Amino acid sequence: MTTFSAAQRSRVTMLDVAERAGVSKASVSRFIGDDRALLSDAIALRIEQAISELGYRPNQMARGLKRGRTRLIGMLVADIRNPYSIAVMHGVETACRQHGYSLVVCNTDRDDAQESQHLAALRSYNIEGLIVNTLGHHLDQLLELQREMPLVLVDRKVEPLHSDLVGLDNPAAVRMAVEHLEQQGYREVLLVSEATDGTSSRLERLASFKAEIAARQGLSGAVLELDDALPIHLQAFLAKPGAKALFCANGVAALACTRALKALGVELFADVGLIALDDLDWYPLVGTGITALAQPTEAIGASAFACLLKRLRGDTAPTRTLDFLPELMIRGSTQPI
Repeated sequence: MTTFSAAQRSRVTMLDVAERAGVSKASVSRFIGDDRALLSDAIALRIEQAISELGYRPNQMARGLKRGRTRLIGMLVADIRNPYSIAVMHGVETACRQHGYSLVVCNTDRDDAQESQHLAALRSYNIEGLIVNTLGHHLDQLLELQREMPLVLVDRKVEPLHSDLVGLDNPAAVRMAVEHLEQQGYREVLLVSEATDGTSSRLERLASFKAEIAARQGLSGAVLELDDALPIHLQAFLAKPGAKALFCANGVAALACTRALKALGVELFADVGLIALDDLDWYPLVGTGITALAQPTEAIGASAFACLLKRLRGDTAPTRTLDFLPELMIRGSTQPI
């Protein structure tokens, strides 16, 4: 078997392949493009053999630029370490691959300067569309990109952008969580969330939680944003009388609370109940398992790409919002009181 270095492969041209196969350069172009069906089986086989013998690798980026298409989709995420972002990104990437697109992911790490740099870089890559899962602090750049290509938002609204939005039905998710806690006999509920920081999904969950508590006479509720004093706040909450439960607004909050409760020596989950948005792999492994509201993250990611693909194919319908319902996964952390 003949092997070729990257340098050798880069020196092989389409004309070299055509001469080796005894066909025209146009035939080689059809073979490596979208018109392979126009070639006879015999010619296609000769070209395939020539490509293998010469170690030819077509420059797909250059070909895409020449045609005005790169088949690259950009995705901007706020925190690539967040389990939600990872799961949604997997759904996007899988859908991209199924339709012949490649995904370019940029992580802002919640840094405004990084977000600006990544937006500039994505534009330079000649991406065909963009999926955004950040706060969108650089509206000028996003609006400029939106004038050039379709753009879809995931989980978070960016108000000035008139774009399709795919995410969770947050009011319904909060209602499901509070109803479950109430049915299990809990009366004091503490919602624990990351700092809202203008994030629309977190603000929706907070507002929905307050509304649900206000609508239920037998429940009392409070809201706590994560900070270094979490163990102190939890200790004060645990000192209250009555059946108590924590409602963690995402996986990050669930991990922080589980660590803090363990450090406090709290018996999981006899002293306090716990329900969390997101259903992470480690939830069933903690005590008798953490009750969760599982987001259909793969479907959210795939739907975000589907929306983008429709726009790429010329869909000019009004912007749409796709809200997915979670699935309640009942485990031992919310045992009946």
